[in-house]
Amino acid sequence: MHYSLYQLLWFFVLYSFIGWVIGTSAAALRKKKFIDVGALFGPYCPSYGLGGVCFALFLSELEENLFFLFLGGVILTFFIALMTGQILEKIFHRKWWDYSDRKMQFGGYVNLPYVLVWGAAAIVCVLFLNPLLVDLVAFIPDLAGMIILFIVCLNMVIDLIGTISGITVVRSRINRIALIDDVSESLQKAADTMGEGLTGWVLKHLEKTYSSLDRRELLKIRRDEKKRQDAETDKPKVFAQGCSFYKIACLFFLGAFLGDITETIFCLVTMGELMSRSSVVYGPFSIVWGLGCALLTVILYQYRERSDSFIFLFGTFLGGAYEYICSIFTELVFGTIFWDYSKIPFNLGGRINLLYCFFWGIAAVVWMKYLYPKLSALIELIPIKAGKYLTWIMIVFMSVNIIISGLALDRYNQRQSGEPLEKNAYTEFIDSHFPDERMERIYPNAKPAK
Repeated sequence: MHYSLYQLLWFFVLYSFIGWVIGTSAAALRKKKFIDVGALFGPYCPSYGLGGVCFALFLSELEENLFFLFLGGVILTFFIALMTGQILEKIFHRKWWDYSDRKMQFGGYVNLPYVLVWGAAAIVCVLFLNPLLVDLVAFIPDLAGMIILFIVCLNMVIDLIGTISGITVVRSRINRIALIDDVSESLQKAADTMGEGLTGWVLKHLEKTYSSLDRRELLKIRRDEKKRQDAETDKPKVFAQGCSFYKIACLFFLGAFLGDITETIFCLVTMGELMSRSSVVYGPFSIVWGLGCALLTVILYQYRERSDSFIFLFGTFLGGAYEYICSIFTELVFGTIFWDYSKIPFNLGGRINLLYCFFWGIAAVVWMKYLYPKLSALIELIPIKAGKYLTWIMIVFMSVNIIISGLALDRYNQRQSGEPLEKNAYTEFIDSHFPDERMERIYPNAKPAK
């Protein structure tokens, strides 16, 4: 079942609230007192909302196969918990949950038994809750519904900005804090500086959060921060050190280029045909491979010393799930099917197949064990200033490239539909620069989604 943007926004809001209620209630039962589990001030947890939207987008077509629906819920929840945990820690410099002391955990962000529960929750959401919420939302007049969504989403954005601003002010002082009273004083100064209203409420929320830290925990935060700063001071200054933003960005571009070349050679060897495998209209770049390399690096960086079998199995599941999500995403956004494995045995909806999932596992081992160390070392040889300029130039180029490619694909699909075409300066430019012959050469396997 396909949902409209209006319905998906309602899913995000409602699941954010439902998740907050469930999480807060569970914490209250465990601690015997009210505990706000949300990172923001309001009664919502956007990570739950994101999970609900992802279930609706990527798992709805699996509703007739309970096993794959459950497995999809497990994998999606694993990604969401992992990425949300890392992002929150980067922003707030603290873990909002930590499963490091559990046996079956991943990176401290994911507790595998809990993920299985969320796999079952995916079945409940897709089969029962989503249809129920659609019926409930239908009772709200469209204009009133859009106004409510606008107000709630705007409040979430302001809440997020205020929370990050408050945390930034607090973090600028926390290294000089020795007692909890100093935290309250810093928060008050932040409130005086930033004004009252919603930001003041956010700072009160932060004050409750930091007040829950005893002196030992507070001093530990200060020591850890000092160790981090000392370590950064002691390290030699090189470009894109460790698993940094610039390193991941460079690996994305390299992965996109190498992936395109690899697929091109593979098609030439197996089918005897030299065909384009690019995702964009300018240059030999496969966005799917680029994002895959970046994602593999971010997730497996701390486990890069683990055995080949561990990385292979993880890469097989990760790659299969990633390719499935990319297939649905590109179909929804570009209205185009870029690959179809319906004729290959052991496929799932033509989006992935078992053989290529194994290829992802092999690629994960080759990437993390052989290519990544060498490419990482080469990237770090780039002069710092030149590396930063080059990275941002490539980011701008690739962003424009993706936008133009999307517009060209949309116009190509319009031409293939056989319907009357609108003529203006924009469409004439697209038609002249990206005619059918060129688009079919760049995307030989692409076909409009039905």
